[in-house]
Amino acid sequence: MQKKAPKRTVVFLAILLVTGNLSFAQQRRTSTRQDQASIFDHVCPPSWWTDMKNPFLQVLFHGQDIGQAQVSLKYPGVRLVKVHRVQNDHYLFIDLHIDSGARAGNIPIRFTLESGRSFVYSYPLAVRNPRDGRSRAMGIDSKDLVYLLMPDRFSDGDTTNDRVPGMLDQTLNADSTRERHGGDLQGVINHLDYFNRLGVTALWLNPVIENNEPKASYHGYSFTDHYRVDPRLGTNALYASFVKKAHARHLKVVQDIVLNHVGDQHWFVRDLPMKDWLNEWPQYTGTTFRESPIFDPYGAEADKKQVLDGWFVPSMPDLNQRNPFVANYLIENALWWVEYAGIDAYRIDTYIYCDPAFLNRFNAALLRAFPRLHIFGETWVHGVSAQAYFTKNNLDVPFKSNLPGATDFQLNFAIKDALTQTPGWTTGINRIYLTLAKDFLYADPSKNVVFLDNHDMDRFLSTVNGNIKKLKSGFAWLLTTRGIPQMYYGDEILMKGRSNPDGLVRKDFPGGWPGDPANKFDSSGRTKAENNMFHYVSTLAHYRQHSTALQTGKLMQYLPKNNVYVYFRYDAAGTVMVIMNANDQSVNIDPARFTERMKGFSQAKNILNGMVLTSLKQIAVPADQTLVLELMR
Repeated sequence: MQKKAPKRTVVFLAILLVTGNLSFAQQRRTSTRQDQASIFDHVCPPSWWTDMKNPFLQVLFHGQDIGQAQVSLKYPGVRLVKVHRVQNDHYLFIDLHIDSGARAGNIPIRFTLESGRSFVYSYPLAVRNPRDGRSRAMGIDSKDLVYLLMPDRFSDGDTTNDRVPGMLDQTLNADSTRERHGGDLQGVINHLDYFNRLGVTALWLNPVIENNEPKASYHGYSFTDHYRVDPRLGTNALYASFVKKAHARHLKVVQDIVLNHVGDQHWFVRDLPMKDWLNEWPQYTGTTFRESPIFDPYGAEADKKQVLDGWFVPSMPDLNQRNPFVANYLIENALWWVEYAGIDAYRIDTYIYCDPAFLNRFNAALLRAFPRLHIFGETWVHGVSAQAYFTKNNLDVPFKSNLPGATDFQLNFAIKDALTQTPGWTTGINRIYLTLAKDFLYADPSKNVVFLDNHDMDRFLSTVNGNIKKLKSGFAWLLTTRGIPQMYYGDEILMKGRSNPDGLVRKDFPGGWPGDPANKFDSSGRTKAENNMFHYVSTLAHYRQHSTALQTGKLMQYLPKNNVYVYFRYDAAGTVMVIMNANDQSVNIDPARFTERMKGFSQAKNILNGMVLTSLKQIAVPADQTLVLELMR
């Protein structure tokens, strides 16, 4: 049964105010025309730009009984290619071709309804930002350190938006891990100097897009309007301002997006454009969360279909990316946010559950438009070969992924095992060595994002049972191994937490809320142990910013012996030696075994305490600690 169209709303044109491409008088004239054309509930994308790499644009118009309207336009450099009428009479899809020489302005699109009523919709066409790829849309790489945070749990910078009238979720309860706490974009903006002091160079925020769901709407992964920042976090204009201010502080921005599913309160789910917009089943069918059927040469198609088309959870309808209109919608939305806000990278949630052919088309379209943009997908799988399958790889397989990088869960599993498992032939510290030894499967493993923990798993300090020495060892490894390092908010101040059953991995950052008893953003509010940990991370992070060996140098690792793992990062400018002792007692290392990389060096500087080892005949490594040494001649 066709659902009733939602209440009409006026299209939001904040992009024109942010980019400054229209004068105030032009904005007022545009607003007046929009009021006259308020028959549209949604126009997606709400605006576009000149000189985009792909001249094709498909615009979705949604409103009451517009499906049979006649459409025409006259604008220099813009052609109406085709009008698509679909099953739901509340929708029209219009294909436009925008020539490279088209000028910015308002494209007058005339609609003539069956009733005979005729009106003109002024579609905004702005000038593309000339700074793309320079000071915005820059990408992230192995020179960066990414800081992951959950906006609702980081800092409440604007208490006036803690509850927004009309939103389905009106909870505000800091004592519950499942309800909203009030953190927002302004809270992140207020602490940009904190990130600089810590030494991070990029910020990854869990999704900021509207999640107008009745329950658990705080995490951001149930989109209900792809073109709107959640009003409890801020506005579109504030988000663009946040990105600009972050860039001014030499901080890049990673946007978290979801292509696999949406929230069940999404406006197009409540009024579906066509029957196959979603992956529907006779009765609710969830994904199996098993990746193997996707590439298994002996696998059953039924298993593959359930992995890809099954729903993540009942409240998250699964999008059918094989539908060309869905595919266009998702690609154009991602392009729109990059050009609108100037973000530098995309992290794609639940990557492996999306249609593979669509994903390749998505990645190609984004990188064609923004060549320096980085894209990495959440590939929570088991086994290096499985993870490599979903990225650019050296595998001889029928389907070849073009995803630049992955969230490196295999190394995440390895570092946890290294510091918690009993050592064995393939267990304990050997897991790191054996995992990295399989890097030949990737086209470029340096593009993978390496991490200790995130919002979906136990904090690393809890994983190592509160052992701060092991937490430091984890950070020493994170900031010296290959790839793009990512840390999780609060680990630098010894925050603990389990993902299950209490969900405390998503606790508030202390000091982010008015009236907090302690402000951990400032050294005066931290304990001695917390300041010590902050200093440890900051020292290594800042050193890394100036070490080309750690950023882009080669990696050489040695087989672990006696529960000790040694590796080197090196280039023409320098050599860094890392010694991880996973024993509960100190050990002495004989450097003679590492002559291949240590020849010519006679001294070493301990990066974390500044002490110089004047002799390299034997190196003492304390229990449960990792040394990071800059070798000197």
